[in-house]
Amino acid sequence: MTAFTRGVAALTLPLALVAAPAAYAAPGSGTGTGTGPDGWRLLAAEPFNRHVDDRHAAWFRDDDGPASPYNVDVYDNDGAFFETVGGPAFREQLAKVNTYRKSFSFGARGWLTAELAARDEDGDGKPDAPPTLATRDGVARMDEPSHKGGVLVRSSKPLPAEYRVEMTLRGLDFGGQRGGSWDYPDGRINGYSPEGCKTNHPWASGGDFSRPECSWFDVRTDANGFYYLGIMDYARPAPHNNVFIHTHRKVAMDSYNRYKYTGTGLRVCNPVTKQFEPYGASTGNGVNAIFMTDDRRYANQPGTEYLMESECGFAKGKAIVSQVDLRPELLPAEPYKFAIERRNGAYTMEMSGNFAHVGQATFRYTRSFVQDGEPIWHYNQKAEDYDGRFNAEWTWSGAGGTLVDKDTWPAGSAYPDHFIIGDPHMNFYEGNAQIDDVRLFVPEK
Repeated sequence: MTAFTRGVAALTLPLALVAAPAAYAAPGSGTGTGTGPDGWRLLAAEPFNRHVDDRHAAWFRDDDGPASPYNVDVYDNDGAFFETVGGPAFREQLAKVNTYRKSFSFGARGWLTAELAARDEDGDGKPDAPPTLATRDGVARMDEPSHKGGVLVRSSKPLPAEYRVEMTLRGLDFGGQRGGSWDYPDGRINGYSPEGCKTNHPWASGGDFSRPECSWFDVRTDANGFYYLGIMDYARPAPHNNVFIHTHRKVAMDSYNRYKYTGTGLRVCNPVTKQFEPYGASTGNGVNAIFMTDDRRYANQPGTEYLMESECGFAKGKAIVSQVDLRPELLPAEPYKFAIERRNGAYTMEMSGNFAHVGQATFRYTRSFVQDGEPIWHYNQKAEDYDGRFNAEWTWSGAGGTLVDKDTWPAGSAYPDHFIIGDPHMNFYEGNAQIDDVRLFVPEK
């Protein structure tokens, strides 16, 4: 199900609500009725008009493993998947990586949490080129000078059974063409700095793990990107390796800006002609709104398959679809708004702003939890909402033997929703962005 409206102005929403539940207390200043978009009541909001600065939080060493608060499963940074495909060489490479993290809550009663990660390259006990998050001029500025780090804002608590979450984008510099070129006047390449090598070390989906770091996959001439808004399926979303992230998304709107890409693995929708066009027809600033499903997208690596609605039609798998193209040069004067809703047994992704081809418009794409036999990955927030029908085994083989992930979605499982905004990859993506007005709504009674 899709909806496309041209010429729709951005919604004007209140900043405050009184008498909100403790998990999502009223932010902002003053009081209000809490009214929002039709059918929604404002529960929590962060306008970033108060001081937020990650320098108040300390970096701490994270060695992964069962004792780490960031330990999740076999796809973690030290997970059995990488030991399987990489063999003993993976442990040798991982030993060269010193991961540091910081985490702090902010907003009224701490309803939002910032998660930052970086690496200590020289072994001096301090992260090198760490990302930062701080407010300035009424917006939150996320700066990530190295692709070896990550920075995101997430919900501190699991989201309600039904909700609408939204954010406003006021600045973006995570790749894509600028002035018609992938190579920027300041020397950056698709948003990456030109200094040194930039690879996906030490987390690959296969191959020879004994190679020197600089001979691993080059991310600079592959892709840069940013998550405008995504819903994750685990309790403490934070930056991890890119393979891990691809196994834990339910729905997401992100950018995937491929450097001078001429292949057939991506295509863009022109919402005016309603025709798919090759990736080269765009400026590489597309928004990919993707519903994840239970099928494996790749034969030789983890990752769920994509369901993609657009004005050009529905697609499952194959080429990634960009539904719209942003115009970053219009920021911050003309911001973009992104929203995700979970309601009435379905997820909806929404984006509003001044897009290429159409100008000011709003696009909405909705899919039921299970539609045409295709489920949205890990949609069940509670065990009783799901009967195990989509459970499967994923088997991986490599230099370290064979690994069987026996229950990818078993009966009795539960996956509460958490949202993220930012860069969740610790071995891809580099740049900066400015976000504003993160808001959470629940249905009106």
